[in-house]
Amino acid sequence: LQHYFIQSNLRMAETDIGQWYNSIPFFTKWWFTLTLVCTLGGNFGLLPARHMLLSWELVAYKFQFWRMLGCVFFMGQLGFPFLINVYFLYSYSNRLETGVYDGKPADYLFLLLFNWLILLILGFIIPLKVVGMPLVISILYVWCQVNHDTIVQFWFGTQFKAMYLPWALAGFNVLLGGNGIMELLGIFVGHVFFFLKYKYPIDFGGASFLNTPQILYKYFPNRSGGVSGFGQAPASRRPAPQEGGHEWGGAGHRLGEE
Repeated sequence: LQHYFIQSNLRMAETDIGQWYNSIPFFTKWWFTLTLVCTLGGNFGLLPARHMLLSWELVAYKFQFWRMLGCVFFMGQLGFPFLINVYFLYSYSNRLETGVYDGKPADYLFLLLFNWLILLILGFIIPLKVVGMPLVISILYVWCQVNHDTIVQFWFGTQFKAMYLPWALAGFNVLLGGNGIMELLGIFVGHVFFFLKYKYPIDFGGASFLNTPQILYKYFPNRSGGVSGFGQAPASRRPAPQEGGHEWGGAGHRLGEE
């Protein structure tokens, strides 16, 4: 009887884990899975960790192009920073993919590809060995900007608006003895995407420089339905033009508005 209950509980646990894993959206699932496989495999000697590190010389002159992907999924040594980054990857990529990008897989893939390419360029210049952590922060930054007024919880029960979360992470990393460079790079890359995709064309009336290539829609067409998550595409914050009359002195602001 005891053996039966143990087997029954194990089957229930396997079913729950399987349902949870299958509920993860497509790109988040692959990113999350490959990060675990590459990082754990590299640390336990199952995969050659040194072949997943970014190197300009080895990519440009030895044509080891796989390093440009390996440096995303291999996050270095195991430890508390790795666990935190995996949590942020799963949580905020999930929220973004099921939120503002729900039903728009091509657009979300374009976001990932754009941030990845910018980080590769920075990685070759600085240089960086891995870019997985700043890529996670860049996705977190975009989510925080889309949901800038959402209240989030941080360490020790502190609460504040989502727009401050990336900066809080950078500051917390410095307090723990780090330099915060990875967080700042992620913030920079995330801001570049958010500014060019939303801020500049919507708030400043500029041209839209970041348009998803049509070839991505061919392989990942938009779909309707799905589970809606956090956030929606930012709306313009510019004041609506007044009809009729003359606008003396330009548009004003109420006290307390930004």
